Amino acid sequence: MTEPLQFAMNSGFKLFFIFCPFLTVSLFLGITRDFKHARRQAFAMKATFAIAALCLSFYFFGSIIFAIFGLTLDAFRIGAGALLFLTAVDLVRGRAEEPRKAQNESDTEKVVVPFSFPIVVGPAVIGVLFVMGADVDTPTMKVAGALAVLAAVLVQGCLLLMATQVEQWMGKTNLAVFSKITGIILAALASQMIFTGIKAFLA
Repeated sequence: MTEPLQFAMNSGFKLFFIFCPFLTVSLFLGITRDFKHARRQAFAMKATFAIAALCLSFYFFGSIIFAIFGLTLDAFRIGAGALLFLTAVDLVRGRAEEPRKAQNESDTEKVVVPFSFPIVVGPAVIGVLFVMGADVDTPTMKVAGALAVLAAVLVQGCLLLMATQVEQWMGKTNLAVFSKITGIILAALASQMIFTGIKAFLA
């Protein structure tokens, strides 16, 4: 297996969990609970495009942010890992809350805020995308990373499109259980990011 392909597969798999897919499905159903099927599907499609645009922007422009603020990759890796760990703790404890519904918001407004940002693309995801984009230094690896981002977003989008079926198939209790399992995996990923940052910082 070539290095770009392996990088794309590993990164895409990690991003899928960092998106907290099962929690996202639950929150999506909460936001769109009063929607008819066609309206919910349109909302899911718009959200998928918005999430992809946000993720690619953070992925490609993360290195510019580092340069502007004079941040090192290892320092940001530690910070992003800490945020990801807090997200994992909230998932395991079941403390993530459904956002309040604004009365006069259009569907388009809800797609961007609060659903795409900050529910799906929150601080932890942004930090991981910044680190991921700045950690690659060749065009081939950069493209591989972008494909990984798109693949993870596409899978998340498919889950949103099938959210009703996912809830019926798994049930609300199992969705909550899988969210907690995702939190444990995120905690491990966060610890690895922090340890890698500290090791490189002290080297």
